[in-house]
Amino acid sequence: MSAKTFRADVKSLLADLEARFLKAPIVTGATWQSIKAPQPMVEVRNVSFTLDLPGTDLEVYRKALMPNLPWADEHFVKERVSGDPINPGTTWRIWPYSRSANTHRREGEQDPQFDHSYAERYWPKFAGATPTGVLEETPPEGSGRQGYRFPYGDLDDLVEVLLDDPLTRQAYLPIWFPEDLGACRQHKRVPCTLGYHFILREGRLHCVYFMRSCDYIRHFRDDLYLTIRLLLWVLDQCSLADPAKWADVLPGDFTVHLTSLHMFESDRNALLKTIPD
Repeated sequence: MSAKTFRADVKSLLADLEARFLKAPIVTGATWQSIKAPQPMVEVRNVSFTLDLPGTDLEVYRKALMPNLPWADEHFVKERVSGDPINPGTTWRIWPYSRSANTHRREGEQDPQFDHSYAERYWPKFAGATPTGVLEETPPEGSGRQGYRFPYGDLDDLVEVLLDDPLTRQAYLPIWFPEDLGACRQHKRVPCTLGYHFILREGRLHCVYFMRSCDYIRHFRDDLYLTIRLLLWVLDQCSLADPAKWADVLPGDFTVHLTSLHMFESDRNALLKTIPD
């Protein structure tokens, strides 16, 4: 797989999705970010695709996917893989849609948090332990949040699962938690991502990305890019910890299963204007 082929595959994928959007039905009465949608929305359901990843060069993915930079890179490094369950963080302020994001912060706090953050879900053991999510010192080994019978796992534990058994089928990082159903009952914002499944086969690390919902205009390219960065991060951590087994492992397939891909009707109208007569 070459970088040129990957760019062509992404271009073809986006063209196909946009063609589907032009014929997509309007979903009347839909919600958006757990509030009534400010305008009608169009929706493409049950989107699934696989992209063959060409290597570890981030510039290839930046050029092909055109995520919102520098936000995506700063957010990933400073918050998502920081090791701290950060919320609200600081990088949201440089996101192009930060004004909208600010309206979804919780009230009554000095630096209001969001109802959830991806850093909290990557590192849930000590989520909520500090006002900002930044841990002031390394917590004692074995401490942290407990489940019904076992301690919570996090992104580091996912890496350990792969190191312990490289061919495991259990390397899954959940983002949707049981509490999110409770949050739905209270009309709170909940994660669009359900989780990530990593699996090593034939010298390549693959990732399957499960999503329940995604805004094509505001989030889709960023979500793909950030997940590819996550795969590369996991691969790098495994290679550093056990080079004998992992140094020659390459990025593999990136598969996405997405229930609802949507955009506002005004976004579709803008898309129509870009298509030649």
